[in-house]
Amino acid sequence: MPSDSFRLTGPRAAVLQVSVLVVALCGIVYELLIATVSSYLLGDSVRQFSITIGLFMAAMGLGAYITRFVSTHLIARFVIIEILVALVGGLSTVILFLVFPWSGWYEPTMYGLIVIIGTLVGMEIPLLTRVLSENGDLRRSIADVLSLDYIGALIGSVAFPLFLLPFLGLFRASFVIGFFNAGVALFNVAFFSTLLDFPKRYAALAVLVCTLLISVLITSEQITAFAEGQLYADRIIFAQQTRYQKIVLTKEDGTNHHRLYLDGHIQFAESDEYRYHEALVHPVLSVPGPRNKILILGGGDGLAVREVLKYQDVQQITLVDIDPAITQISSTLAPISRLNQGALQDPRVSIRNVDAFAFLRQSKEMFDRVIIDLPDPHNEALSKLYSVEFYTLLLRRMAVAGLVVSQSTSPLMTKETFQAIGETMHSAGLEVLRYKVNVPSFSGDWGFTLAGRSGYLPTAFTIPEGKTRFLTSQVMQAATIFAKDEQVTSTLTNSLFEPKLYLTYNREAARW
Repeated sequence: MPSDSFRLTGPRAAVLQVSVLVVALCGIVYELLIATVSSYLLGDSVRQFSITIGLFMAAMGLGAYITRFVSTHLIARFVIIEILVALVGGLSTVILFLVFPWSGWYEPTMYGLIVIIGTLVGMEIPLLTRVLSENGDLRRSIADVLSLDYIGALIGSVAFPLFLLPFLGLFRASFVIGFFNAGVALFNVAFFSTLLDFPKRYAALAVLVCTLLISVLITSEQITAFAEGQLYADRIIFAQQTRYQKIVLTKEDGTNHHRLYLDGHIQFAESDEYRYHEALVHPVLSVPGPRNKILILGGGDGLAVREVLKYQDVQQITLVDIDPAITQISSTLAPISRLNQGALQDPRVSIRNVDAFAFLRQSKEMFDRVIIDLPDPHNEALSKLYSVEFYTLLLRRMAVAGLVVSQSTSPLMTKETFQAIGETMHSAGLEVLRYKVNVPSFSGDWGFTLAGRSGYLPTAFTIPEGKTRFLTSQVMQAATIFAKDEQVTSTLTNSLFEPKLYLTYNREAARW
């Protein structure tokens, strides 16, 4: 029978040290995968990442504690753990997507996966440390293991956003990391076969897990289509995971109507997008005064640009959207480029694929009109683009008589958020005018906030004839009147230092 006492030769020690590096890399990536999937499906990324990391660390502590009761067959235990991590971790994202449509099952499943994977990962390092200490130098073994553990975690945390997520996607990334764990198991079986009672059985089990992962990987496109099909009412005709977001375009069967989603949140529906974009663009563009230089923040789909281009005196449009994929898709993908009428190809349009906040900090340009067509503030990254600091920067880039308009969420479903956006603009030194129009695909009334310096805010609008399908001067006049259930008194202002808006938004959105 193999003994647990052995001399740790150079090659064996190297295998164990590489194992430490790889298992640390895999552990951090599993955390990031689960947190990213949960942010995508449930929203509120701060909450999802905080819960995932906190629970994962606690589970790792539990795993480390459990190793107190493991006294023999350390290599065999480590190999079994790696096989289990490869199986559960490799399939974790698939499991989460598949259970999501069943209400009430997702969060228990998520917590269960975090605890299982975290506990297993927590057992790895203590076991490897004890094996490495067989050379007699415990202090050096602990230092080496912890150093490699931190380096592996760094590699995994950097590789996830830069390579794994954008190039492999959530499903393939989890499979690849599962292969890494299975590979570690196989290498340890090969180098420590004399210390294992049944090395061939362990190797066969690792190969079986690899085969299962490969089989699932081969069918990953079908699984992805099925899982994501449960999230959308219509057929998915295009999907791409970018460094910044998941882009999904759907098509309603029997019609030519398309819908664009970013991270599961609808951006437009072809059937009524003109209502939203006309209400966003024409009030601010129709106000008399210079409109030579226009700044659009967000709006990478080009639909707001389409409306701006209806004004012949516009000389320059700067479109700022952080994701180059969305502007590229909107320029080349037929359903979207047809809808925006090739607006992004117009020579007057300059596209800047940078963060809107960073653009305002670095730009020295002045703009006559600014259109903010950003997603709702459902996470902390978007919340900063609705902050008093953001609007203060924006004010510095606006001409004296310049005006800005921002989409401002629903005045009914997220009424406190809607009010808070205007309050935050006011805190930055802008006068505001709120209005709303009905956009059926956005579940009813949708709000906007028009703002400018004191004395420059319009009190009446003349919407030009022939430029719109929906909006008229009379509709715009009625748009400033709010029903009783859309009115709320809120003094909430949002800032970088007290980012309250996304919490308010998610609390309100959860009610609906």
